[in-house]
Amino acid sequence: MVGIFILLNILTMHFVYIIYSQSADKYYIGETNELLVRVNLHNSKQFHNSYTTFADDWELFWSLQCNNLSQARKIEKHIKSMKSRRYIENLKIYPEMSDRLLEKYD
Repeated sequence: MVGIFILLNILTMHFVYIIYSQSADKYYIGETNELLVRVNLHNSKQFHNSYTTFADDWELFWSLQCNNLSQARKIEKHIKSMKSRRYIENLKIYPEMSDRLLEKYD
C-alpha cells in the first residue's frame, strides 16, 4: 500500500499557488494537484469555513510546480511563515526566488 502512495505522489504534479482577490485586496496561499480547478473551487465557495469564502473574484497570482507533495507542502509552509505581502509580491517579480525555493526544499 505504501508503494502505491509513493508512486501516485511521484506521478502527480503538485503546485504551490497564490491567489489574489482585488475586491478584498488579499492573498491566499495553498497547495494542490489541480491548479485551475482549485481556483474555481475557491471562487464558487466550495470550501465552507475557508478563509477564501469572503470573496468570489480570486485570480491566480503566482504558482510553482513542485516535484512532489512533500516539497509543495514545505514551500507552502515557508511562504506562509514569511507573513509578508512584500515577499509574496516579490515571488512574481523575481523568478529566481522560486528557483531557490525548489532547491532549498528538494
